[in-house]
Amino acid sequence: MPPTMHRFHHAASGAFAGLDLLSSAVVLVDEHLLIRYINPGAENLFAISQRKLVGMPLARLLGDPTGLAAALERALHTNWSYTGQDLTIARSGGEAIHLDCTVSPIEAEGVRLLLEFRPIDAQLRVAREEQLLQQQQANRELIRNLAHEIKNPLGGIRGSAQLLERELDDPQLREYTEVIIAEADRLQDLMNRLLSSHSMMRPALLNIHDVLERVRRLILAEFPELQVRRDYDTSLPELTADREQLIQAILNIARNAAQALKGAGEIRLRTRIARQVTLAKRRYKLALELQVIDNGPGIPAEIRDTIFYPLVSGRDGGSGLGLSLAQTFVEQHQGMIEVDSRPGRTCFTILLPISERV
Repeated sequence: MPPTMHRFHHAASGAFAGLDLLSSAVVLVDEHLLIRYINPGAENLFAISQRKLVGMPLARLLGDPTGLAAALERALHTNWSYTGQDLTIARSGGEAIHLDCTVSPIEAEGVRLLLEFRPIDAQLRVAREEQLLQQQQANRELIRNLAHEIKNPLGGIRGSAQLLERELDDPQLREYTEVIIAEADRLQDLMNRLLSSHSMMRPALLNIHDVLERVRRLILAEFPELQVRRDYDTSLPELTADREQLIQAILNIARNAAQALKGAGEIRLRTRIARQVTLAKRRYKLALELQVIDNGPGIPAEIRDTIFYPLVSGRDGGSGLGLSLAQTFVEQHQGMIEVDSRPGRTCFTILLPISERV
């Protein structure tokens, strides 16, 4: 970077430091449509660093979307704002993204236009996430209320079966009462698990890789033929979280993957840092991105949208509680869990906020 450009880069970074905190992507250009500054949101959106773009023509970043060049010229010469909807931009690597763009004339040292980009997919995703969270919360409350109602009759059924068993002399008839007692115990355990998901958290500083290594050992002990690969970012800071809840959440996901693989495939545990992330309507500079990736058959299409609901399972004999509990534990940490699945690759992504310590 030339010395004059280097000085401008630092000046712009200081003058517009507040833009770093915006969730939207912001790009500043001068009167010649040369890029002078981009915020971290834009770096993430376009998958390119500010260092590579400062001083470059805006077309280097955006290409030539229909109507945008003419709108930028009008904004420069008339000081009118401009809003473009559903622009198609080719990101580095060839992937196309769809954006809304607002252009605002500004008067600042070396800067004439502020461009703000909002991914259309992201807007739809936020609305969909809010709707799903509300629906899942309602489902969980319904299931918990049902569990409360079921527990008392179960106790009565089990007690009656025990009394009946004492009165029966025929061993064959006693087998029936043993089945009733065993099934009542199984349902009682299921109800207890449904009701225990809101247990008190015990947060403490922890290293996420210690948690993952614990999960890895447990999975390999249960599925010795499985391959569990590590892909860790060892520079990640410590996390404030409930160790046991995180172990259980990740273990539930990994065990589901192992069962889908029938114990003979590959699971990859991956960690990375994510920047400028919105979780539970709050903006965080840093978040932990944790992924559990398997090369199994994928989640059946008919349950893909309801996989986190209680009692929904893609496996015969499954209780359908593992992923529901994992989601509950992650949400209690103000985090988010989502899944992307196709035959040959299923990826569960957990995002957890990393609080800045003073």
